[in-house]
Amino acid sequence: MRRTYVAFALILILPTFAVSQTVGEKPAITTNTKDEEGIRKVLADFEEAWNRHDAKAFSMVFSEDADFTNVRGQGSTGRSAVEKFHATPFATFFKDTHQEIMETKIRFIKPDVAVVDARWEMTGAKSPEGQDRPLRKGLMNFVMTRENGTWFITVMHNMDLPASP
Repeated sequence: MRRTYVAFALILILPTFAVSQTVGEKPAITTNTKDEEGIRKVLADFEEAWNRHDAKAFSMVFSEDADFTNVRGQGSTGRSAVEKFHATPFATFFKDTHQEIMETKIRFIKPDVAVVDARWEMTGAKSPEGQDRPLRKGLMNFVMTRENGTWFITVMHNMDLPASP
């Protein structure tokens, strides 16, 4: 629970910190390509598991104590709960979906903590009534942590973006 509050506080504080940075100032945290590649691999594994509709594989990119919140504000805590949360949707209204992460922004807070924004698009979703849903676009916000050399999603918030006029 404490980790959730810390992560939430980081998400609230980061925009203020980013605005306070001056042009030309060096970032406080230096990162290496290996860490960025590790984070991008987590995102690729996330996307691949989603597109296979494999709740077990999907859950494996999350830390054991992860917090997940979907576009409706519903969530789960813990890797096994993330798996259970996705099992039914992957077998029903998301069974034909294809999700693609369109762009990402990675910002390292500490060498083993990063905040990641990922814009996504999804096709193939069904409404609860079984009707085809149009193309969906959204934004996922992650707090990712490195544990024993491996990156995991520790906190995830997902949101739909409004449709273009």
